[in-house]
Amino acid sequence: MKIGIQIMCTRVLYLGENQNVITARSMDWKTDIHTNLWILPRNIKRSGMADPQAIQWTSKYGSVIATGYDISTTDGVNEKGLVANLLWLIESEYPNPDIVKKSPLSISLWAQYVLDNYATVDEAVTALEQEHFTVITDTIPGEERLATVHLSISDASGDSAIIEYINGKQVIHHSRKYQVMTNSPTFDQQLALNAYWQQIGGTVMLPGTNRASDRFARASFYINAIPQNANHRDTLSSVFSVIRNASVPFGLTTENEPNISSTRWRTVIDHKNSLYFFESAISPNIFWVDLKEINFASGETQKLDLGPNQENIYSGKANAEFKIAEPFRFLGTY
Repeated sequence: MKIGIQIMCTRVLYLGENQNVITARSMDWKTDIHTNLWILPRNIKRSGMADPQAIQWTSKYGSVIATGYDISTTDGVNEKGLVANLLWLIESEYPNPDIVKKSPLSISLWAQYVLDNYATVDEAVTALEQEHFTVITDTIPGEERLATVHLSISDASGDSAIIEYINGKQVIHHSRKYQVMTNSPTFDQQLALNAYWQQIGGTVMLPGTNRASDRFARASFYINAIPQNANHRDTLSSVFSVIRNASVPFGLTTENEPNISSTRWRTVIDHKNSLYFFESAISPNIFWVDLKEINFASGETQKLDLGPNQENIYSGKANAEFKIAEPFRFLGTY
C-alpha cells in the first residue's frame, strides 16, 4: 500500500476587545520548505506567470511575507493589515483553463495577488466574486504532485473569509465567525464536524489527534476560551498557546503513518499594532517585524534569510536584519 505525505496546517483568528485582532497559523510540512521572510514594496508590476494572457497588475500595497521554496507566497500581511494564509486542501480542484476562458493566475501568486490589491476582506471578496482570473496549479518542487491549497484572509476589523476551489468552482465562505481553518475535509464539512464538538463542550472532552478535523475542534474552542480583554503581552501569549496546541511535534513519525508532517514554523500577526511574529520549531526565540517602521514606497525588496529549516536565530525586533535583495521569481509556466 502506498502511503502519502500528510500535509497539515492550522489558522486561527482571535477577536478580542478594543479591536484586538490577531491571526495565527502553523506551517506543517514533511521536509524543509525553505522559507524566508521578504519585504515587498508597493507599486511593483506583476504577472500571473501562467501564460502570455496571464492577469497583470501593479501592487497597491507593500507586504511582509513568508515564502515556500522562495517561489511562492504562503503567508503574509500587507501594510493595511490584510492577512493571507495558504493551507493544504487535497480536495481542491481548480478550473480547467481550456474550458474557463479567463486570465490565468499561477497558484504561487494567489495569496500575493490578494495582498497586493486589497485592504480589507470585504473589498477582496467583492472583487474575487467577479472571477476576473482562474487559478492554475503546478507541481511542488522536488515532487510530482500538484499543489492543492485553499486561502484564508482576515483583516484589522476581524472580518474573515475562506476561499476554496471545489469541483472546479470557486467557493467563498465569508463571515467574522469563521475563525478557524485547517485542511480536509472541505470547509463546509469542517463546520459540520465542529458543531458536534460544540454540543459536547470543550471542558468535557476535546479530540486530541493531529487530524485536521480534530485540530479544527480544539482550535475553535481554545481561541474563544482564552481571555478577550487581557493586556497586549498576555493576549499574544494566549494566541501563541492556541496555535502551539494545534501544532504537530517536530520530527513526529509513527509506524502506520510515517509521513506525518511536522510543524516547521508559526506566525502570529497583530493587526492592531502592525506586528508580524515568527517562531521556528527549532529555535528558542521569537522575533517580529514592525510594519510601521517599513518604507513600502522605497522600491526596495528586502530579504531575511532564515537558513535551512529556519535555523538562523533572531530575537526581538528584526527589521534591521533584512538585507536588500533581488526579488525572488514566483513559480509559473511562463
